[in-house]
Amino acid sequence: MKKLIVAGISALVATTSFAAEAQVSIGSLQQRQQGTTISGTVRSVVGNEFILSDGTGEVIVDAGPRWYRAINISQGEQLTVTGEYDDDDFDAFQITRANGEVITIRNGAGRPPWAGGRRR
Repeated sequence: MKKLIVAGISALVATTSFAAEAQVSIGSLQQRQQGTTISGTVRSVVGNEFILSDGTGEVIVDAGPRWYRAINISQGEQLTVTGEYDDDDFDAFQITRANGEVITIRNGAGRPPWAGGRRR
């Protein structure tokens, strides 16, 4: 079962190429909040899902299916992720590594490009 560990903390301002609102702590994530930016350290990785922790809590980040695009994130990396919190995980739209490299997963909310499977 996917769990979000929560603790409150005030929002921080961040900018991305997405129409993001303010950067928020993982502990203050709210359901169905689109255009949210979170930052933290990768605690563990399984395929294209990873646990991101920022000291206020941790959340499972879903970067889509590996067959669509392998993102190759490593434990211990510092990341900033823009996306939306939905159904106990954070759906990534864009991931920014500490070195500035940007990984675009999808162009925002709505139907993801991998919907319909491998043989659309």
